Amino acid sequence: MSKSSPRRSFGRKSTGTVTVIEAKVHRSSARNARMAFILTAVIIGVLAAVVAAAYVHPIIALFIGAAISVPCGALAWLLVRIWPVLRLLWWWTPEIVLAVLLLTGWVQLATHTPTLITLAVVAVVLGVPAAVPALRRQVVAWVWCLIVRHRLRVCFAQFIIANQSGSLPLILWAAPTPVGERVWVYLRPGLSLADLEGRLDKIAVTCHASSVLVERASDGNAAYLRFDIKRREVLTATVTSPLADVIDPDAPATDRPTPVIPTALDLPDVQASPITLPVQPKKQAATSVNGSKPAPAPSSDADDISDWL
Repeated sequence: MSKSSPRRSFGRKSTGTVTVIEAKVHRSSARNARMAFILTAVIIGVLAAVVAAAYVHPIIALFIGAAISVPCGALAWLLVRIWPVLRLLWWWTPEIVLAVLLLTGWVQLATHTPTLITLAVVAVVLGVPAAVPALRRQVVAWVWCLIVRHRLRVCFAQFIIANQSGSLPLILWAAPTPVGERVWVYLRPGLSLADLEGRLDKIAVTCHASSVLVERASDGNAAYLRFDIKRREVLTATVTSPLADVIDPDAPATDRPTPVIPTALDLPDVQASPITLPVQPKKQAATSVNGSKPAPAPSSDADDISDWL
């Protein structure tokens, strides 16, 4: 009988385990946590020792600085180390909050009310949104918003690589629109708007949508983007005109002559008016004093040969 591979912590892929946090993200968070501990401990320790040296002996001030810096560094290490887990909890925050509210409401309702009243309240809470079309559409739209946040995370994890450490963009919030959903995303270093524009068709397939549009959500921050996910077309509906109700159905019809629209042009039938050119007055030849004709002046259009000498 073969031995099963040992189970490992976050990011380690082994048989029989589920990877919650990728290995490169796990290594990156560990490295950043160590750097955060060292920097925080050194900076706070030095500052605390300098301040304490004004009141006590310098040796005692060093011990006071060390006593203050170590817990602060440990707190910084903890925050950086659990950041991947906090980000994972952020992705599932709406679902966690809804689950806690539903369970709390059910427990309180079942504890303080009889069974018939409990079932009646549950039937009203679930039946009214299902029966009223406007409420049903709103519920479905918000459910799609929750789904789209996770589908975008799948896109960034599968075929949009952010950086070598594997840190994914921060998906902030999603809201329904008349054509689909709108999601705000904050990119991490390694990604830009140009990197996403060539993958919009793949993002649409992953989000089960017809098309996806991405643009900047802030003029001063290139990392803050807005995804518009389109699922349906709202401009193709038939709109009835109110002018049809204004027309009196008993009004008599007016006979109008049918206009004749020419389809061809016969040139001999066109009476062209003659064009008369203006008569140019004749110029009299100039004569010299002795009655002889002067020599003709050289034309201005002729080439001046003096320019070639």
